[in-house]
Formats: sequence, structure tokens, C-alpha cells
Amino acid sequence: MKYALLSVVLLNLLAFSCKGKKEEPKKNQAPPPPTVDVIIASSQTIPNTIEANGTVVAGEFVEVRPEISGRLTYLNVAEGSRITRGSVIAKINDADLRAQLNKVKVQLQLAEITVARYKKLLDIQGINRADYDVALNQVNSLKADIGIIQADLAKTVVRSPFSGVVGLRQVSNGAYVTPATILATLQQMGKIRIDFTLPENYANLLKRGNKVVVETDANAQSKRRATIIAIEPQISTTTRNVLVRARLDDATNVNPGSFVKVYVDAGEENGMMIPANAIIPDARAKQVVVVKGGKAKFVDIETGVRQVGAVQVTSGLNAGDSVVISGVLFARPNAAVKVRKVRTLAEVIK
Repeated sequence: MKYALLSVVLLNLLAFSCKGKKEEPKKNQAPPPPTVDVIIASSQTIPNTIEANGTVVAGEFVEVRPEISGRLTYLNVAEGSRITRGSVIAKINDADLRAQLNKVKVQLQLAEITVARYKKLLDIQGINRADYDVALNQVNSLKADIGIIQADLAKTVVRSPFSGVVGLRQVSNGAYVTPATILATLQQMGKIRIDFTLPENYANLLKRGNKVVVETDANAQSKRRATIIAIEPQISTTTRNVLVRARLDDATNVNPGSFVKVYVDAGEENGMMIPANAIIPDARAKQVVVVKGGKAKFVDIETGVRQVGAVQVTSGLNAGDSVVISGVLFARPNAAVKVRKVRTLAEVIK
């Protein structure tokens, strides 16, 4: 019985020893190289587009203010409504001006009677010429006073200078206003313009009549076309930028004051484009991983034009280089990698 138990123990120890020897090579086995996808760097035609920030500007804009001070007796500001040129927006109390006008008219009437009387006396040499001239001057002075009062009376009526959309009302009827008081804003929405700036070295790309692309809504990727209508001849001495104004072809649902992006066509050039996600951002430089001889090589690059999902490489790569575009984070310098698939730029950024 003892010999039987001893045989069983020896067999178990032998089996365990064999199992340990079989598993030991697995622990020392190297991990497989990471699998990556690559793109072959090649020269291609790249559309060169200059991006600028712009602001939507109304065709016409004015802050409606009264020309004289007084109390509002009438206010017709239907917020958000369209009004035509010459429409009455507000009226200011004109009772004192009308009283002054009536007073001066009475004085003028008396002065004209005096002039007529002096004229008859002058004809018979009943008075000297100087007295007649004084009376005549009084008539002309009173007529000028009437003109001034009538001009002030016209200013008590605030009219729309052009057809447009009324903004928010800033005062209430009955308020005392001055020429510094804003009653409301008025904007002409039919001819929306875009103001944007570009560095002076791109001034040769700007000509009246040229088309630009305007992105009015970054979320919806809403792009419209606009036509350059004016270029500021004076370049800013502070920023060295040139101010450009373009008219938006389609102004539907575009509000003045909105931020937009403007894209100006700068022609085409030859260069290498790689997917943006292939670039490793580094504190010192931008890098990509290139597969050479089955191993990963980290290469410093410089970039140029950016497009949707792709970046131009201006230096650091050669035509025919295999650039890693997936599995970049698993690659290690001079370590082996396994290329799973060679892809094209169109496949990656579609």
C-alpha cells in the first residue's frame, strides 16, 4: 500500500514538472508587433484656400434719434416690422414752436404794413432812406425767424430715412428725449454685406467682382457665395491687414452682427497631404510615424495648408514613404510593426 501511494505522488510530481517546462517558453515569448494601416506619401494638386474671419453687416444701418429735445407725443415703433422710407416713427411736442411761429407771423404782418407805409413816405421824401432800410430789414429778419421755426417744427417729426426692419424700442411714449436718445434701430436687410480682413501679402488675390465662400453656420456647414464689392485702399498700420467688403448672394436667415468664416481662393499648388490624425503633436515639433524595413521611424515634419481631415506636409517626408495612419499610439521608435493595409487619402477622410 505504501509503495502504491509513493508511486502516485511521484507520477503527479513528474506531470507537474513537465507542465511547468512546457509553459515556461510561453512566458519568455516576445509579443507580436502592433498592426498598423499606412498611406503612401505622394505629391498631388492641392487647392489653396485662405481662411479669414468676417462679420455680417446690414446693407444700411442707423440708430434712429430725434434732432431736437422734447417730450414724445407719438411713437410708432412696431418692433421687428418692416417700414418704408419716409414713414413717421415718432413726434415730439411742438406746441411751443407753433406758438412762437404764430407770434412771429403777427410781428411780420405788422412789419410789412410799416414797410408799405414807409415806402409811400419815401416816395414823397417824407422820411430818409435809412429809416426805410431799417423797416425792410426787420421784415427780412422776421421771415428768417419763421424759416428757422418751421425747420425746427419739421424736426419734431422723426421719419424713416430708408426702408428697412425696425429693431427693439428703447424709449416709451411720453418720455423726454434729446438728440443723444436712441429711439430704435433701423436696418436694411435686403443687401447683406460681409466685412473681413486679410493680411496684406494676400492683397493681390482681391479684386472687385471676385467670388468668395462664406460659412455662416459652422455647425450646419452652411456655405454661401459672396461677391467682393469694395476693398479698403488704406492698409491698417496696426495689423497690416486689408479690409474687404463682399455682398452675400443669398441673405436668407442671416442676421447682421453674426460671425462668419470667409474662404478666399488662392489657386492651386503641388504638395503632399496626409490625414490629420496621423500627426503626433509634440511640445517641440510635429511628428509622424514612417515604416521603413518593417520598423517604425519617428520623423519631424512641418505643415502647411489645412483641409477637412487632412494637412499638407511641407518638409520631412519623401514621396513613397509609408506613413502610419492607424495604430500610431502603439508604435515605438525602431520597433517592428506589421502593415495590415495600404489605404488612400480619399478612403481615410471621406
